[in-house]
Amino acid sequence: MRSRPRALPAVLGALAAALVTAGLAVPADAVSVSQSYWVPVSKQIVVVGHGFGHGHGMSQYGAQGAALAGKSYTDIVDFYYPGTTWSKVRGSVRVLIGENTSSDVVVSPAQGLTLTDLGDGSTYPLPDKPGVTRWRLAVAKDGGSVVAFRTNRWHRFRPDGRAELTGDGQLSADGPLTLWTPSGPRQYRGALRAASPTAGATYRNTVNVLSMDDYVKGVVPYEMPASWAPEAVKAQAVAARTYATWSRNQYRHRYYQICDTSACQVYGGASGEDPRSNAAVDATRRQILTYGGKPAFTQFSSSDGGWTADGGQPYLPAQADPYDGWSGNPVHDWSLTIDAGRLESAYPSLGRLRRVLVVQRDGNGDWQGRVESMVLDGTRADVSISGDTFRWEFGLRSDWFAIRPTPIISRWTRIGGDHSELGAVRSAEYPVDNGSAQAFDGGRIYYSSSTGARELYGPILSRYRKMGGPGSTLGLPTSPVRARGTGFRAMFENGGIYSEPSVGTVALSGPILDAYRAAGGVRRSGLGWPTEGNFTTRRGERANFQDGYIVWVERTQSTRVVPNTP
Repeated sequence: MRSRPRALPAVLGALAAALVTAGLAVPADAVSVSQSYWVPVSKQIVVVGHGFGHGHGMSQYGAQGAALAGKSYTDIVDFYYPGTTWSKVRGSVRVLIGENTSSDVVVSPAQGLTLTDLGDGSTYPLPDKPGVTRWRLAVAKDGGSVVAFRTNRWHRFRPDGRAELTGDGQLSADGPLTLWTPSGPRQYRGALRAASPTAGATYRNTVNVLSMDDYVKGVVPYEMPASWAPEAVKAQAVAARTYATWSRNQYRHRYYQICDTSACQVYGGASGEDPRSNAAVDATRRQILTYGGKPAFTQFSSSDGGWTADGGQPYLPAQADPYDGWSGNPVHDWSLTIDAGRLESAYPSLGRLRRVLVVQRDGNGDWQGRVESMVLDGTRADVSISGDTFRWEFGLRSDWFAIRPTPIISRWTRIGGDHSELGAVRSAEYPVDNGSAQAFDGGRIYYSSSTGARELYGPILSRYRKMGGPGSTLGLPTSPVRARGTGFRAMFENGGIYSEPSVGTVALSGPILDAYRAAGGVRRSGLGWPTEGNFTTRRGERANFQDGYIVWVERTQSTRVVPNTP
C-alpha cells in the first residue's frame, strides 16, 4: 500500500506503456489532461455526463430539437452529415431476421403465395388447399431444402414431383407475409427465404428480401418515435436508408446484408410500421447521402450531449450541436452512482480503489470532452482502460462523463487547490468519527453532511489532533481556519481553537466559549486572546485571557466576564 499517490506524470507514463502492451491505440487527436477524482469514504462515485450513445453523426434528440426550431429535414441532414451529396438508391436489401432462431421458415397462407427455388430460379404458385394453416421451408436430414404444409399434421409438398429443392427456398405473396417466430406471428413485406449461411450448410437462417423503402418503413419507428416532428422523422428515414445502403455495399455477396438488431439498426418488419413514419419514408422516397460517389456511413445516436464525436469520416466531424440541448431531451445531461466496490470486483488487481484519473479526452466541450483513456488508481496496482470500456462495463449512457468531486475536494478546489494553504493532496479520503477526512501537504479537510467540509492547518490543526481530533470533545470543525487580527480561529461542534503567535494555541468550550463570543471575542470583548483554556476550579470552570478571565459557576449555571483592572 502506498502512503502517497504517485505523481501524475508517472501515471501518464505508466498509462502509455500499458496501452502499448495491451495493443490499445490512443487517438492521435486526443488531448492529455490531468483530472483526478478521489473516491469518498462512502465509496459512492457519482458520475455525471452528457448524451446517450457514441455521438457520431446525427443526434436523434438533436434532430427533434432542430425540427422544433423550424429546420427542414434537408437542413437537419446537411448539418449532421456535412459535405455529403444527395442521391437516389435502387434495388432491394437482404435483412437477417434474428428473432427467428429456428432453421424453419413458417408462414400463414396468403393470397398469391409463391415458392421460389433459388437453386434454379423456378417458381411455383402454392395451392390454396382447404384446411391448410401453415407453409414451411425446412431442412432435410441430408441438408437439402424441403417444403411442407400443415393441416392436422405436416405434409411434404413436392414441386414438379421433387422431394427437395435444388437450392434454398423463398416465399413471397401479393402482400405482407405472416412469419411465425418463437415469440409469435410477425408480418414482413417482400420475400422470406430460408438461407444457407455457407455452401452445404445443414441449417438455415431467415432472411427478409424487400425494397429499400419498404425496409426503412420497418426501421424508423423503432429508431425514433413516429410521433416526433415530421421533419425529424424524415431526417431519420434518410439516415436509416443511407446506412442500410452503405451496409448493402459492404456485403454485396453475403447471404444477408444487414441485421434487424441494434448491432445494425433495429427493424421490426411490417408489424412495427406506423402511418406517420411511413409518410416520412414516402416523402423522402429513395433519398440517400453519398460521399465520393459511395453511400455515406450515416451513423446516428440518441443524443450527442451538445457535441458530436469524430466518426473517422470527413462527413462525421466533431462539432458543437446547438439543437441537442432542448428542454425535452432527458439524456442531454445525466448522472449515475457507481459503488466503488463494483470497480474493485471488476478489476481485482486494484486492491482498494483510491481515485479515478482521466488522462486523455477528445478535447471538445465540458471537461475537455469525451474520455479516451483513464487510470484506476488502487492500493495494490493501477489499471488502465479506455473511456468506452468504462462506459460499457458500468452502464454509462456515453463516454462523455466526469466524476462529481467529493465535498472535500470541492472545498480544496474552491480555496485554491495546490496553491492554497493546504498544498497538494497527500492521501485518499479516510474515515474519522462521524465523518471523513483527507490529508494534504499543508493540512487536512474534515467533512460530515451536518458540518460541511472545513480545512484546518498550522498550530490549530496540531492542537486539534493532539486533543484527539474528531474523537475529542470538540467533535468536527464547523468552520475553517479564519484570520482574526494577529492570529487565527476555528470553530468546532463543541468548542473553538484560537491561535496567536505571542500567546500560543488554546481551546475553549462550553459556557465560557459562549460568553467570550457573546462579549465580542478577540476583537470586541476587551479580553484579547485566550492564554489558558478551560480548567476546573472549586466552583466550576475558568479560562484566562490576555486582559482578564471568564468563570463559569456550576451551582448557578452562570458565567462572569472579568476584565483586568488598571
